[in-house]
Amino acid sequence: MNRTLPSLVAAASVILLIAGCSPAAPANTEPVTGGTLVYASGDAEPTCLDPHVGGNYPQALVATQYLESLVSIDDDGEIIPWLATEWSVADDGLSWDFTLRDDVTFTDGTPFTAEAVAVNVAHLQDPATGSSTGYLALQKVESVEVVDDSTARFVLSEPDSALLESLSQPWLAIESPTALARPQAENCESPVGTGPFVVTAWDRQESITLERNDDYTSPPADAAHEGPAYLDGIEWRFLPDSASRYAALQAGTVDVIDNVQPDTIVAAESVDSVEELNAPRPGASNRIELNSSKAPFDDVLVREAFIRSANVDDAITSLFFDTAERSYSPLSSVEKLGYSADPELFEYDQDAAADLLDEAGWTETDADGYRAKDGVTLELDFPVSTNQSIPAEQSLFEQLQATAKEAGFKVNLEPLDLSSWYGALGENDYDLVSAPYTKVGPDVLRILFDSAGTIPAPSGYFANHSQVKDDALDALLQSAGATSNEAERADDYAAAQQIVLEGYYILPLYDQQNHFLLRADVEGLRAMPTVSTPTLYDTWLDR
Repeated sequence: MNRTLPSLVAAASVILLIAGCSPAAPANTEPVTGGTLVYASGDAEPTCLDPHVGGNYPQALVATQYLESLVSIDDDGEIIPWLATEWSVADDGLSWDFTLRDDVTFTDGTPFTAEAVAVNVAHLQDPATGSSTGYLALQKVESVEVVDDSTARFVLSEPDSALLESLSQPWLAIESPTALARPQAENCESPVGTGPFVVTAWDRQESITLERNDDYTSPPADAAHEGPAYLDGIEWRFLPDSASRYAALQAGTVDVIDNVQPDTIVAAESVDSVEELNAPRPGASNRIELNSSKAPFDDVLVREAFIRSANVDDAITSLFFDTAERSYSPLSSVEKLGYSADPELFEYDQDAAADLLDEAGWTETDADGYRAKDGVTLELDFPVSTNQSIPAEQSLFEQLQATAKEAGFKVNLEPLDLSSWYGALGENDYDLVSAPYTKVGPDVLRILFDSAGTIPAPSGYFANHSQVKDDALDALLQSAGATSNEAERADDYAAAQQIVLEGYYILPLYDQQNHFLLRADVEGLRAMPTVSTPTLYDTWLDR
């Protein structure tokens, strides 16, 4: 909680070089070294700064500044070198050899070697670590063999066409084996990587302090410069309130904000001192998942009835001000390989919803006017993570609650903090849930919809929240993961999506939103073409 991949995330990676200075102070044309950038995040504060532990998006946001991966992805969606300079796969697909850089050192002085890679994979796969995102991405990796100091061999249980995509993600970034040997609490406080910045302090519920790594030597192949970062450091603040974040940006007390509300994006368009970076995430679309493992959604007729009763289009139009486009697919539109959408399956139709519920036997009416069957009200529990769903999305859920009521569904929206929300999912105490999941490439479908996805990772998290168990779907996802043939992968993934859509296991909403606003004197900020997290390595302050 990630090709051949041409243009998978081309739209998500944008380098902004902004002039935005007064006539009396012409903009610099060359980067300026120095200064501290203040980043204000509205996402949940991580409980651990090591993204191996758990593995959610707030961790990825900040870890992108101090940890690095074996490979990355460029604007054209091609896998490119990072800590690994080249790689090759065996003819049987059961092993991959990675040649590593031999000039890189972790910021604690530990050399980066194949042994470090082996230790990191073991750390991710150790149940005691409590990994979810990284653990699930490495399910086909049996071990890492140290061929020599600069060659690491990944040994697989079966071919994995998505391995490079997975290794590009910050949840699988490489950390110092010396630091990993410390108690987990200590490593959570100050993870050690090879990146351009170093964690020097964490004032919980306030901020994280990052300082420049003056010995930095290992940018990804698509970076705009070499050597240390331009910034002296970063102050990474936590400001949960959207209005407060934007006010701080306008006042100049912060330089970059994330989790921007749709109305704020529209308002900022007329502000010359503010620029927007729109970087939708890859992987899955934002969607509502219907728990098919228990009544009432173990009946496909009831699942379809709920989806037909959901007036998503009007809700998006009224709440998102053209900052989000309706999705009809399990995948983000950023994903091009095998992308499939079917708008006809999600047309709003209250008459159809009523007919479907009649057919399913929900023909009674309770005292409050909701549908009932055998004296049981057609009631749905919908826990909502207030840390992950922005206010506009929470309002969208309320509008869907209202249109579902017209069909006779009683939807109980339950706003929860992140920990309580995870608890509700772990106890199967939900009928509906909106659970963002970011993974590079269409292999995210395996994480979300393979039967094995109902089995929790060591962290306790499982990703198949719709609890689909379909042999044909499993076979397609296994086939897609086993072949390196692009056309075959695309066909398998498209067919897999059709099973999910036609089974009414999900209600797609829109791409996972990633909107950043920044001061016009912040130059060189871009979103990584992996999971669309901002990287501040090339960023400089034109002041």
